[in-house]
Amino acid sequence: MNLATLLQQCLIGLTSGGFLGLIAVGYTLVYGTVGLIHFAHGDVVMLGGCLAVTLLALAGPLPLEPVAGGLLIVTVALCCGLFCGSLNVLIDRVIYRPLRQAPPIAPLVSAVGVSFILMNIGLLWIGPTDQAFPEVLPTGDRQAAGSWFPLSDLLVLTIVLPAFGGLALLLRRTGFGRSLRSVAAVARVASRTSGPERFITATFFLGGFLGGLASVATGIHATTINYQLGYQTGLYALSAAVLGGIGSVPGAIVGGLLVGMVRAASVAIVGPRWAVATVFLMLMLVLAFRPQGLFGRPASAGRAR
Repeated sequence: MNLATLLQQCLIGLTSGGFLGLIAVGYTLVYGTVGLIHFAHGDVVMLGGCLAVTLLALAGPLPLEPVAGGLLIVTVALCCGLFCGSLNVLIDRVIYRPLRQAPPIAPLVSAVGVSFILMNIGLLWIGPTDQAFPEVLPTGDRQAAGSWFPLSDLLVLTIVLPAFGGLALLLRRTGFGRSLRSVAAVARVASRTSGPERFITATFFLGGFLGGLASVATGIHATTINYQLGYQTGLYALSAAVLGGIGSVPGAIVGGLLVGMVRAASVAIVGPRWAVATVFLMLMLVLAFRPQGLFGRPASAGRAR
């Protein structure tokens, strides 16, 4: 494999790892707040992709010039973010909130049930076959550092990079964001009398909003949407959250980037058939030596960063 091919795979890995990191943040936020693996999160993202396809189909003739196309995709991404955030809040209020004090198995099974319901909604929405994600920009590549960097990946970066920047500002400059940086802090906030449910609701909305942004980036990168996208992409993103340290927002982002890079490199080196196995082999090796994940802390330490 020559240097140009290696660089190209690294660029692919960074773009795919970026939106995987956004989805992984949704998993880690919910777990850090209520101690639940929100299995339906990937399917919420899938429905965001369905909405993106519908909105772009209504937008008129495509593709567009780069500036107009960029503005259109950002607008669609924001709409999908609001949709997925609101859907996440609805799921929490209707399904998870009544089970706050139930045995852990009850919300876990409920989350799996919600996942199947959302998957069937996606099946009704876009049908059983893959749907092509509309091309917002003209087909073509731009040369970058001796490699070829698709315009579609530039669109992905226009979504992912501002989302990472906004999330960093939220975590560092707001009281709500600083509370999300550790499970212990989340637990303290959730135990206050001044509206713990409002804090949980905001967390679910934020995780869903980021997932909605990622749904558009995923569609652009994969070029297709199908009703099983939530299972496939969600599995990678959940693995990224565990790799980084479940409950750690920075860990989820780093985990997503690592999963994207390893998957892209394995496609180039050992072939796409072994890409999934390579990612999970890496996950098992890391957890064998560091069970709490890269950014997590042992249970005895009382919290994960």
